[in-house]
Amino acid sequence: MAFDPDAAAGADSGLFGLPFTPDEALVVVLPVPFEATTSYRAGTARGPEAVLEASRQVDLFHGELGRIYAPGIAMLPIPAEVRHLDAEARAAALPVIEAGGVDENAGPALRAALDRVNDLSARVNAWVDAEAERWLAKGKFVAVLGGDHSVPLGAIAAHARRFPGMGVLHLDAHADLRVAYEGFTYSHASIMFNVCAEVPGVSRIVQVGVRDFGEREARFIGESDGRIATFFDGDLQRRLCGGATWDALCREIVEHLPEHVYLSWDIDGLDPVLCPHTGTPVPGGLSFAQAMHLLRGVVSSGRRIVGLDLVEIAPGPDGDEWDANVGARLLYAMIGFALRSQGRL
Repeated sequence: MAFDPDAAAGADSGLFGLPFTPDEALVVVLPVPFEATTSYRAGTARGPEAVLEASRQVDLFHGELGRIYAPGIAMLPIPAEVRHLDAEARAAALPVIEAGGVDENAGPALRAALDRVNDLSARVNAWVDAEAERWLAKGKFVAVLGGDHSVPLGAIAAHARRFPGMGVLHLDAHADLRVAYEGFTYSHASIMFNVCAEVPGVSRIVQVGVRDFGEREARFIGESDGRIATFFDGDLQRRLCGGATWDALCREIVEHLPEHVYLSWDIDGLDPVLCPHTGTPVPGGLSFAQAMHLLRGVVSSGRRIVGLDLVEIAPGPDGDEWDANVGARLLYAMIGFALRSQGRL
């Protein structure tokens, strides 16, 4: 039977209710259910599964972008290997988190636990890198679905090898420039520091929505010689209150990006009304419409979105699907604008 994009999706259908296999689809979504270093509120490891379920309620025709689904979108099976690594790493991480990290006075058991988490996190990074590289080699557009914000490091590295000099457009409530937060080399709070340290192919990181950050992070930004351009949420809001338009601010943000752009979006960069159960919600942030206009600005500038990740989506208690509902729609729009930027729609 022919696929009807207006029909109800089956309970066991694919992402967005679509019938495509990964080999048939242009867009391959890589779920990474890992959150070992989450330090405030857990749940993001269940994000990919929650988004998959919520995605089946998304209407496929988009008023601006049209038939986003037409080139094919498929999500890979949620990997049991990563689930096992997450369970082991999370168990090892909990005593370290409860101790507030590891310092020179820590005992051997705590140090061993920290070493184990770092080793397991490195294995996840290598797995994500290999999977992203495998699908990129097949000509696919790769999107990572987390999990916490530590998980896309391997994907960013894989994309940077193919698109040297690319920029990362980083939407987040946090700067994520902490060095081995709580001792974890690959902490969710260290992803952009690790990109700077380990992925020389990334020429610039442009941050939007940041409103929680430390003094050392602010100093790191200032000393980055322009490699990091941060549009702090407080500054953006003050300028909006003073009469600036969001359209003008988006143009200013986009001007800092090179030709090839990778989107690394933590859902907590949005107003927490849209993601109340994310790991570390912070007042402020972008509205959904502002996020869409920022994507629109990237595309209208002629820049090309070459890859993306969406992370930190956590389902709420008692089956609350709101975060996943927003996340599914955000993911669909991110994919749509990426395909538009490549002339695929």
